[in-house]
Amino acid sequence: MTGWSEERAQLLAAHAGDFAETALANIVREYPHYESHWRTDDTPVPSIRELHPCFYGSFDWHSCVEMFWVLAHLLRRYPSLVPADEIRAVLNSHLTEPALATEAAYFAPEHHRTTQRPYGWSILLALARETATWDDPDATRWAAALQPLSKLFVTRFLDWLPKVTYPIRYGLHENGAFGLSRALPYAGYLASRGEPELQQVITETAWRWFGLDRDYPGAWEPSGADFLTPALAEAELMSQLLPAGDFGAWLDAFLPGIADRTPTALFTPVRVTDASDGLIAHLHGLNLHRAWCWRRIAAALPGGDGRVGVVEETSREHAHAALPQVTEGPYAVEHFLAYYALILLSGADSGKV
Repeated sequence: MTGWSEERAQLLAAHAGDFAETALANIVREYPHYESHWRTDDTPVPSIRELHPCFYGSFDWHSCVEMFWVLAHLLRRYPSLVPADEIRAVLNSHLTEPALATEAAYFAPEHHRTTQRPYGWSILLALARETATWDDPDATRWAAALQPLSKLFVTRFLDWLPKVTYPIRYGLHENGAFGLSRALPYAGYLASRGEPELQQVITETAWRWFGLDRDYPGAWEPSGADFLTPALAEAELMSQLLPAGDFGAWLDAFLPGIADRTPTALFTPVRVTDASDGLIAHLHGLNLHRAWCWRRIAAALPGGDGRVGVVEETSREHAHAALPQVTEGPYAVEHFLAYYALILLSGADSGKV
């Protein structure tokens, strides 16, 4: 049997072009659109493009940022598999200083807009890292244009995280573990440039929230609208903060039944009965997020750990349950699913401390 890492590479090669075409279509598709907009008076609400001149497509703000990350990641790492010239032209037309200055102004602290916290903040930081670490003249310009918004979200993370006594554990956008995990690579980038504060705060928060967790009730998953797995999101985050041997011990206490594939709920791909229903459709994302988490957990376990085979096979099973939906499903899944497919198949960056 082909190893899971080799199969992922084959799947990426087969589908990268479709992911790119889906993302290119999504980022300019203004409607339908969902906007949770904090208002302080009864003045008319501006149009979506006025509020978000860069990230106005793909149904909602964070999904649009996800699609930009998909395009940037594919263009940077797999240019021969995608319409590179078209992607570069689209990124050049959207990631401009004026457009991103307006985006940053929208999220300024005085407006009290927290609807993208921490999910959208962390995805924007992932996009910022993708461009800032890329030796390419266009990417250098995109990174500079993104800097006011990325700097703003770093500041807001630093202000917010020390205040949050209790983690949010459910499987939707507010999930704390996933937000910290996706922000951690950018925090590592800043630390490498002599700015360790975000990495320090994320690490401290993760340990404070999750370090002593034991016997997680994974059998209670999933909830009906989850697109993230709370149990595995937490384990994946801790895998970045612990050496392999220590992580193996932590995981044994956190989910002691992995070798026996228990709790069964975490090892069984979820069933999606109606992918056109926006909340039920989330479950396709859950399958891909589980696949990504299981893959990352396997990679973090020490060599020779007997759980690795079980974990990798479970990752494969969940991936195959959802991958056919990424570019062929209803818009309820198409507007966001390519992001989860790509972080799974590409081996996207780690924030290993």
